[in-house]
Amino acid sequence: MALDTEVPDPPALRGSSDPGDYDAVDEPEERIGDDVRRDELEGFLQAGAWEDAFDDWADRTYLIDAEFRAVREAGLLDELDFYWNQAAEDVGYRVPSIPEDQFADREAFDADTAETVEEELDDLARTVSEVLENDYIHRGSEEFGYDWE
Repeated sequence: MALDTEVPDPPALRGSSDPGDYDAVDEPEERIGDDVRRDELEGFLQAGAWEDAFDDWADRTYLIDAEFRAVREAGLLDELDFYWNQAAEDVGYRVPSIPEDQFADREAFDADTAETVEEELDDLARTVSEVLENDYIHRGSEEFGYDWE
């Protein structure tokens, strides 16, 4: 199912500067540094990575237009966060938790909507991460800490 909507503005990246604050990130035993490169990643998002990823995701998402409108109205896209994970040498991401009652007062949604929305936001964030890694970050350069050719 394709979502029929305009591409929203990319999120402003402003999460924790410590990747260990995210549940999905295992802290390395030896700390490499605190450079999570949000400014550079935000620049890539504005330069087209967000639009590329969003278009790809919108073509295959299970969200319907009404659900996506609710996501936008709740500001959930703005809460997506992306950062450079030095330990794994990849783009990590954080998806906001969605209280089950977030959509309970909307007649069109059933009890599983919050879980579906979380899964779809996770898929969007993963898609953005992959687009950044594959199309915008040049792994042959030292730009993001790579020192190999």
